[in-house]
Amino acid sequence: MERHVCADCGWIHYDNPKIVVGSIVTYEDKFLLCKRAINPRKGFWTLPAGFLEQNETTADGAVREAFEEAQAKIRIRDLLAVYSVTHISQVQIMYRAVLDRPEFSAGPESLEVRLFDWSEIPWNDLAFPTVYWALHQYQDIKDRESYTPFANATGDILRKSLEIIRR
Repeated sequence: MERHVCADCGWIHYDNPKIVVGSIVTYEDKFLLCKRAINPRKGFWTLPAGFLEQNETTADGAVREAFEEAQAKIRIRDLLAVYSVTHISQVQIMYRAVLDRPEFSAGPESLEVRLFDWSEIPWNDLAFPTVYWALHQYQDIKDRESYTPFANATGDILRKSLEIIRR
């Protein structure tokens, strides 16, 4: 890996990946999704998620993002997945979270926020492959208290997510 190094002092300028934090937020058996008001993928549905800020934990960042994007006060349950999205230099950390009361509204980065039954999720209008992965991986373990957190999707989940996003 080539790095930018100062020829005078040897200081190395590190250009590190960005960390994205978010959550699968459920209320009863429904999923909270946000329609993006910003690019990339404006007008497509996503999970409440965004960039981790300085001096916050990943769980605190996921809580903050849910409030910023959906005005939702969530409770983090546990870690769902850690995705490596190398083509855009991101690490995405997703949690399972609960919305105790169905109180939410669109924040400045969302056009709309809704609760969806599994059968109502707008699969063809999801913003990113990792949204598809997280929803399906959550569905696989939704009733479990203990499980191994997921990583990047493989097989049918990966193939289907890429087909949908390319539309």
